[in-house]
Amino acid sequence: MSDVLIIRQVRVVSEDSPAFVEADVRVEQGIITAVAPGLTVPDGAKVIEGKNRLLMPAMFDAHVHFREPGFEAKEDIASGTEAAINGGITGVVMMPNTSPAIDSATVVKMLFDKAKAVSRIPVYTSGCITKNREGKELAAIDGMRSLGVKMLTDDGDGVSDPAVLYRAMQYASEFGMFFASHCEVHELAGPRALNDGPMAYKLGIKGSPACAEEIMIDRDIRLAHATGAHIHIQHVSSKLGMETIRWWKERGDVKVTAEVAPHHLMFRDEDIGNYDAHYKMNPPLRTAEDNAALLEGLKSGVFDLLATDHAPHTPFEKAQDFTSAPNGITGLETALVSMFDRYVTTGALTWDILVKRYSAEPRRLMGLEPVPVAKGKPAEFILFDPEGSTTFSVEFMKSKSRNTPFLDQTLKGSIDLVVLGGEILLER
Repeated sequence: MSDVLIIRQVRVVSEDSPAFVEADVRVEQGIITAVAPGLTVPDGAKVIEGKNRLLMPAMFDAHVHFREPGFEAKEDIASGTEAAINGGITGVVMMPNTSPAIDSATVVKMLFDKAKAVSRIPVYTSGCITKNREGKELAAIDGMRSLGVKMLTDDGDGVSDPAVLYRAMQYASEFGMFFASHCEVHELAGPRALNDGPMAYKLGIKGSPACAEEIMIDRDIRLAHATGAHIHIQHVSSKLGMETIRWWKERGDVKVTAEVAPHHLMFRDEDIGNYDAHYKMNPPLRTAEDNAALLEGLKSGVFDLLATDHAPHTPFEKAQDFTSAPNGITGLETALVSMFDRYVTTGALTWDILVKRYSAEPRRLMGLEPVPVAKGKPAEFILFDPEGSTTFSVEFMKSKSRNTPFLDQTLKGSIDLVVLGGEILLER
């Protein structure tokens, strides 16, 4: 990139206000040096016309599966981070359900070394609570902490034994680490194919009741309350689950944060139709009533952040019969555009809330500073065209996997520029 970048006549988006600020933005050596109307363009500067477009902080996704090591045919760090950039995201947190699992400093170092070699954006990782995610013996937590790991989770397997999780919380909380929970009572959840309700009955598949998730949400928050730990509840899918979190937050005596995924806002069990495995995920899609409640929870702050749970699978895997196909949906490339298309254009959501939940708060969760478009701040932003459109074709997408209901669909909105420091990562 040129030493000086000028983006002219943009509408600057902030988490602090729904109103836009119309201005020019100047970047010099990776730092924003001016945000004001009518900036002078120095000789040799790169100029981008931003009229009618939005300049906003780049997104950050605190829940992604990059499948490396062990399942690189689905995704790896190189392809996953390029997919993130394609979706306007400049930082990610990987989940540890790999093979081998991310349960020691050795694996963490290997991944960080790989990310340094192949990724154009910062990559963070969570670490396992227990060895190999087996729920029995604590993982090598202190070694992972020494390399910068902050989030501990056994991800999809959870920790079934509350005594093990209780002990882990007592131990790791002293190091300033926090716990992320995929909440599920396995014995109750069953095959996890879809929500227990009329659609499951119609398709002849044993459903997974929402209470299998809700019981564990309450249990894990209670354990955090007892130990003084910080608990982060992942991908909440039900209205009652959201209300449980709100109740605990209103008590004010436990550190609890929570996330919701775009697919649990947008889709419901009826979308599965004729056994479409692109809509099969864990926790499963629920009902329209749940969708509406979750969106309200995102707006009100019951959910601190939006996270995709980006879960790539090969076409062969998703082409299996519905009960055999793996759970999961990709989301890195579709999240921002789909949230704009579904909710911002209709007035159901404003840009300041979206930036707060998908850019600022995920960074704060990880102990990082937000990246506002402001004088003196590092340049880490995206240029978004609300009048544009995006077609999620195979040619457009950078992920190795395309298990998304948005495949070949055209949605409103386009991410036209991604800047990180002194580098333009993407320019359309």
